Amino acid sequence: MQRLSPLDALFLQSDSPTVPRQIATLTILEAGETSLDHDRLLRIIDERIDLVPRYRQVPRHVPGRIGPPVWVDDENFDITLHVRRSALPSPGSRDALHELVGRLVARRLDLDRPLWELYLVEGLEDGAVALLFKAHQALVDGSETVDLAQVLLEEVAHARDIPHEDWTPRPDPGPLALTASTVNRTVTHPVEALHTVERVAGRFVRHLPGFGSPATPSSGVLHTTLSRHRRFATVAVSFGDLRRVREFHGGTVNDAILASIAGGLRGWMLTRAETVTPKTSFRALVPMSVVSEGLPTSLGSRVKGHLLSLPVGETNPVVRLHQVSYALKDHRETGLAVAANELANLPGFATSTFHAVGARVAMAEARRDHHITITNVPGSFDPVYLAGQKVQEVYSAIPLRGHRAVSIAVTSYNGQVFFGLVGDREAVPDLDVLAQCIRESVDELVETAASSTRRAPRGRQRPQRDKS
Repeated sequence: MQRLSPLDALFLQSDSPTVPRQIATLTILEAGETSLDHDRLLRIIDERIDLVPRYRQVPRHVPGRIGPPVWVDDENFDITLHVRRSALPSPGSRDALHELVGRLVARRLDLDRPLWELYLVEGLEDGAVALLFKAHQALVDGSETVDLAQVLLEEVAHARDIPHEDWTPRPDPGPLALTASTVNRTVTHPVEALHTVERVAGRFVRHLPGFGSPATPSSGVLHTTLSRHRRFATVAVSFGDLRRVREFHGGTVNDAILASIAGGLRGWMLTRAETVTPKTSFRALVPMSVVSEGLPTSLGSRVKGHLLSLPVGETNPVVRLHQVSYALKDHRETGLAVAANELANLPGFATSTFHAVGARVAMAEARRDHHITITNVPGSFDPVYLAGQKVQEVYSAIPLRGHRAVSIAVTSYNGQVFFGLVGDREAVPDLDVLAQCIRESVDELVETAASSTRRAPRGRQRPQRDKS
């Protein structure tokens, strides 16, 4: 029996109606001659779920909670309870899609079943279909288990046949076996048992006045008491445009993305008549890839949290970019930074898996004082396919936690950069405005490179910079 790690057990324990602990990915497939239908999707997943056995398992608590839960096969596994069908009302606008995704990412998973769901969304206005993947944070760790999307996506435009065997669940071990196994594990692994005791004590301490509260800024436009409801918004921009910004102004594409988010937050605050001064800034927790010599090569060991001050008060987009680039300079100069193309080749890599790992890091480091979590994942430069249909767009949604009202997940894929924004429905009713402000901030930064190029003297050479 495989046990949940202390962090996975914490994810399971902390799941609540206001803080559902799940990662979501919205994938939009290009319209083709024949659209993906529900029956075909069921067949494809049934053929490939053998590759991710955890997707047919449930966490079972040990009697008395004397140890961490264990993964056991779901004897009543029914794939139709996990692969669901939905449709947008005509005309199937993006606003309607965002509204549906917002409702679905707010809905908790059933913790008595395998911790994932997949929705096939039909009725988009251009004839395309969308898939919304949801997986609990206790399920996807980038090591033992990757996201289901990784085994469904292909690099070729035709669906491959995957050998499939009938699955028979292993019998439930029962309470006596679970207890005996846990006691034996406690004797043979005393350090692990100590961690369990610490976790139980931590649950008690968190209920005492003044103890255990995560470090969260006590006020501000990004601070709220979370409700049970969410909003979702998206932004898509050209990767080539951001690369031209990098080539002209220096730094990296990641710097340009973060500077654009800072500019977007500034514009959004101004639309709300919020006070913005030259010193206004927000602390962002940005999970970043690192070299891990001597450590396991799993994706989960390659990501660390980095605190970054977003210069929201700066009016000049180029100065914002340079401030972000300077703030991240130390990370790049440590020799631990991993270039985007190297990251994509890591074992267990998939954009959705990386976002899940990034969100895990944010959860593990929640006590570090910050206003917002931003994950940024470099994806494939070439198109990928699902069931023979080209993936046109891909957006991720990472969960909110504490009193943080907004999270942002950024994914680069096939020449575009896709921003997925999640906001508390009551605190951020204008999440679509924030998305539009980020888009305008990107355009503003891109225009500085284009204008500077047009004004540049004849014969001037653009600076050559690191392309990571």
